[in-house]
Amino acid sequence: MSMRLGYDLTIEQTQKLVMTPELIQAIQILQFNTQELDSYVQEQLLTNPVLEQGASQPGSEGQERRETDRGQENETPQSDSGLSENDIDWKEYLKERQYDDISYRQWEYKDPDEKENSYEQYTTSDITLPEHLMFQLQFASHKKGCRLVGRYIIESLDENGYMTLTVEEIARATGAPEDKVEEVLDIIHTFDPSGVGARDLKECLMIQLEHKGILDESYERVLCEHLEDLAANRLGAISKDMGISVKEVQEMADEIKRLEPKPGRQFASQTDTRYIVPDVLVEKVDDDFVVTVNDSSTPHLMVSSYYERLLSEAEKDSNLSKYLTDRLNSAVWLIKSIEQRKQTIYNVVEAVVKYQKEFFEKGSKYLKTLTLKQIAEEVGIHESTVSRSINGKYLQSPMGVFEIKYFFSGGVTGGRGGEGISSKSIKSFIKEIIDGEDPKSPYSDQDMVKMLKEKGIDISRRTVAKYRDEMHILSSSKRRRY
Repeated sequence: MSMRLGYDLTIEQTQKLVMTPELIQAIQILQFNTQELDSYVQEQLLTNPVLEQGASQPGSEGQERRETDRGQENETPQSDSGLSENDIDWKEYLKERQYDDISYRQWEYKDPDEKENSYEQYTTSDITLPEHLMFQLQFASHKKGCRLVGRYIIESLDENGYMTLTVEEIARATGAPEDKVEEVLDIIHTFDPSGVGARDLKECLMIQLEHKGILDESYERVLCEHLEDLAANRLGAISKDMGISVKEVQEMADEIKRLEPKPGRQFASQTDTRYIVPDVLVEKVDDDFVVTVNDSSTPHLMVSSYYERLLSEAEKDSNLSKYLTDRLNSAVWLIKSIEQRKQTIYNVVEAVVKYQKEFFEKGSKYLKTLTLKQIAEEVGIHESTVSRSINGKYLQSPMGVFEIKYFFSGGVTGGRGGEGISSKSIKSFIKEIIDGEDPKSPYSDQDMVKMLKEKGIDISRRTVAKYRDEMHILSSSKRRRY
């Protein structure tokens, strides 16, 4: 039996997804928040000489709305949109000056009086806790040794104003006797804010009570022996142990709760402050909500006219011509990716606002359950694209500024009109119930289950307790007043 081996030439068609560097870049740009996008663009401006950054184009306001009307709903920029990297005749193409209604050339007009608004224009340099204490230290003592120890103590405090080192450690570090450190520490205890420089919570509260002139043996005993009972609202146990009435304990507890457990938090943080720049604006016009992409939240890029002219003059130098063509391709793709990012965010937010219209009209109690899948089907894009488009993005509305993720939440079914009610909406109802309760007879979790059921919200006691804990609301026994 013989076998014959042959070589056949066959043609077959297959379909596969190839993640090109340009597609990866477009996905990254969609996922970036405002600060990350700005940092990325600054890097591109350094590496690509063809790119330039300019001010807003006159008449650009409302551009996003007009683009939406044209139905541009692609997930990512497509390589077959007339901008093929290898086939573009840039010398001819640049003569047209039009690229899908997006201008890549330098804008000729710019109002010299027009300035870009930035949040830094409206901020002030706030005083930090160490600065505030150092200012008081220079008037508290004229002795050089005391100032040295005082500076060391102040610089070792945490952001809440508490000691992070022991007296012994400070004495070793400064070379001062421990009694001198104690003396300087007592001086710092007189500084504003009251309670700063304390070793623990008990000492912090005692310092504040002393400044108020009401610190006595009873307060000291409550703080030293019954602080945990006070936190758990076990006022009866404190009353029995100290031999005083529950009413007296309640009055002492009220006074202690009015104190500041973290004196340093009223001052500016020493870490960098990050400001939120809303990516989308939602405004009520008549009876409808209009979505507009915040044009100032995205960089305005353009192709340098100098390199356009240089390309037309580089016919004799093939290497220069190829380099400029590659850079121009890269620049145009980046600009199209940023424009597409704006469009995708707009489409997603428009769908969210349409679905959550009751929230924008009536408040957080009317927030519905919403999933990425629902918006993906509405907009006609993949769930992962929706996830990337809302990552780190913010929305400004008449109700305030919210992270877009806020509008996506789970909940329970069977609410108003058979629609789902989000967990945030249920929390609003729970808070409303607790705010209206009698402090002497607060509602238990089971009581709230029954009250929520009357509103058409059927959840278990365990779920109520979970939502209450997430809102940092104490149990009924700890909320009770005597």
